[in-house]
Amino acid sequence: MSRRTLVTLAVALVLGLVAAFLAHATLTSRVPAAGARGTSDMTPVVVAALSIERGAVLKTPMLKVVQYPSTAVPTGAFRNVAALTSGSAPRVVMRSLAANEPVLASKLNGGAADLTLSGTLTPGFRAVSIRSDDVHGVAGFVLPGDRVDVLLTRSDAGAGEGSVTQVLAENCLVLAVDQLSDPETSKPQVAKTVTLEATPEAAQALSLAQAVGTVSLTLRQVSDTAALARKTTTMSDLAAAPRAPSKARATAPADRRAPKGEVTVTRGVETSRYAMGPGS
Repeated sequence: MSRRTLVTLAVALVLGLVAAFLAHATLTSRVPAAGARGTSDMTPVVVAALSIERGAVLKTPMLKVVQYPSTAVPTGAFRNVAALTSGSAPRVVMRSLAANEPVLASKLNGGAADLTLSGTLTPGFRAVSIRSDDVHGVAGFVLPGDRVDVLLTRSDAGAGEGSVTQVLAENCLVLAVDQLSDPETSKPQVAKTVTLEATPEAAQALSLAQAVGTVSLTLRQVSDTAALARKTTTMSDLAAAPRAPSKARATAPADRRAPKGEVTVTRGVETSRYAMGPGS
């Protein structure tokens, strides 16, 4: 091998080693920067370390901190456990939390006193209770958090209608069934009372209605907020309502007996009729 070839190989080897060294140095210097940048893009968020039931007072063992992407932090989240467990007033869970679910301010209240029904009322509204049973309460399927319409059926003899049903309130929020006010319950139960959220005027009408007639509830579909087209139904409305078609009466089989004055004689598959009369 010539001297020129050896020199060329040596120079190439040296340049390759220098390039490898420079690449390694560059990558090593960038790794810490990338790690620091990734850490700065994360935000600590307090989540439930285990399932927490409604009404529980938050304590340190129930909580933990995890890292969330800064762009995905839920509104109302807390960044440290001390913000939830320190202070004079305990933090009470108003909505059940699943394990690893972020603890949000909207699911908490400042103390046990805030668990009362008055703390959940919409400003300007009232809570009113009406009597209920398995029929008027939709067989127990009306639960806290549902929306209902309230109907009154009463006598209206003065107007000549006999009885009339009218809408007293529409799209009312069910606050409680008997003493149960947890909107996360899903088990139907026949209740003696149902507590509704209503305007002051509607609350007065509901209270009076229970003294003059029968109050019943109709359960709305969860996304139905439309106003009712008919506010009152009378006996005449029932008379004008289309009726279900009645079953057609079975047609009586034709009387195959021979008319009077004739005799029918059948031989095999042939049938003959012979008139009978005084001259026969």
